[in-house]
Formats: sequence, structure tokens, C-alpha cells
Amino acid sequence: MPVMFFGHGSPMNAIDDNRATQAWTAMGAAAGMPRAIVMISAHWLTRGTAVTANQNPRTIHDFGAFPRALFEQRYPAPGDPALAARVAELLAPLPVTLDAAWGFDHGTWSVLLKAFPHANIPVIQISMDRTRGARHHYEIGRALRPLRDEGVLIAASGNVVHNLSAMDWGSPTTGYDWAQRFHDHALKAIIENRPDDVIDYESAGGDAARSIPSPDHYWPFLYALGARHEDDPVRIESNFLEYGSLSMLSFILGETADAPASLAA
Repeated sequence: MPVMFFGHGSPMNAIDDNRATQAWTAMGAAAGMPRAIVMISAHWLTRGTAVTANQNPRTIHDFGAFPRALFEQRYPAPGDPALAARVAELLAPLPVTLDAAWGFDHGTWSVLLKAFPHANIPVIQISMDRTRGARHHYEIGRALRPLRDEGVLIAASGNVVHNLSAMDWGSPTTGYDWAQRFHDHALKAIIENRPDDVIDYESAGGDAARSIPSPDHYWPFLYALGARHEDDPVRIESNFLEYGSLSMLSFILGETADAPASLAA
């Protein structure tokens, strides 16, 4: 199976039809029918690492003042306790909590509603340890690689540039210069397979500091890069910024069901 990264943006994308959500639909079609999906979302931060191990995960509406139609959305995909145990095995000796309380936060269900709308594929989520640094998250992605050969799609959901306090609501189709530069820096690292350039993102200086004021939306990107094989080709499916400081970059790494992947930008 390939690896996917979804630049998820606003929760409203779950019910909107736009160029980002159309890309997610195309990404789901490209994947074919995975046996299961492992999701890493920007919206599940824990102390230590956890994985959902419930059979029927709930849909979590983890946001505030949005239209009622968004709160009415459900994503009733089953969980997969056996896959959760397999993830714990792959990450050993790192302690992993098998969590029966969490479900699908909007970083997961808002993109899967578009990519896999039938909700008929088992899905589990892995949390991100808020106490660890960027390289730790990349290495978790590396440890998950064997799942790809077991028919499991590894998908991550966040944003490479995510600075909500700097957003310009009058610029829905453009990015600030500093945001565009960091977006392009990340894009180049993907295409040239140079993960160290973005693991050590602080080396990009002020552009990185403004693009990533908090790493929660950035870390999922590193999981996707970690799960990449050296010879995986790249498909860039969504490549733009909006509202000044939000990158909607989405991509696929690896061969896909619809056609052999090709290098694209």
C-alpha cells in the first residue's frame, strides 16, 4: 500500500466541495481497497503513545462554533483491535497504550469522508507523544513501514504550514511570502527525498518559526515521510496555500491502484 498525507485545513472541508477535497477523493480512489487504515492525526496528542483498540470508534466533534450540519456528520468505520495490537508489536520496546476511549477526531474523519466515503474499511488512530521531538515522530513512521506490505494504508493528517493566528481571511487563495517559502522547502524535501531537511525544520529559520508556531499539525507530515521506502515515487495531489498561513499540501508516496505513481509537482 502507499502512504498518504492529507493537508486537512478547516473542519468545514468535511462538508465542502473544493480543490482540496477533490484531491482527497482522488487519493482514496488511487489507494484502491486497503485491508485497513492507520491514521495519524494532528488532533490526538498524549503523554506517551496510544492506539485506538475499540471495535466501534466514535466520531469526535472536536471543534467549536461551526454549522450544525458539521456536527451531524458521522464516520461509522469499524475499528481493528488486532491491528492495534500489531502496531504495539511493531513499536516495541516503546510502551503503547491500547486505548478504548478515543475515536475518530476531525483530523481523521473529515478527510476519510472524502477519500473513503463508504466507511467500510477498518480504521485505527495512533496518538502523537507531545513530550517527544520531531525525529521521534519520524522514527515511529519508519517502524510502521511493514504494515504497507500487510495491505494497510498509512495516512497522516495535518498541515505543513499552520499558523491560525496569522491567517488573513481576505486572502483565500494566497500565502504569505514566508509561508510560501516554507511550503516550497517542504515540497522540495518530499520530491528529492531529503527528510532530514524537514525533520530539523528549525534550521529553516524564521520561515519555519512562523509556519510552525506549534508542531502538532506538522508532526503528522513526518510520520508519512518516515513510512516512505527509498524508491517510492511521489504524487503531489494538492499544492497551494490559503488564507495566508495555511498549507493545503497533500501527497501520495508509493505505487497506487489506479496507475504506477510518477514524479509530479
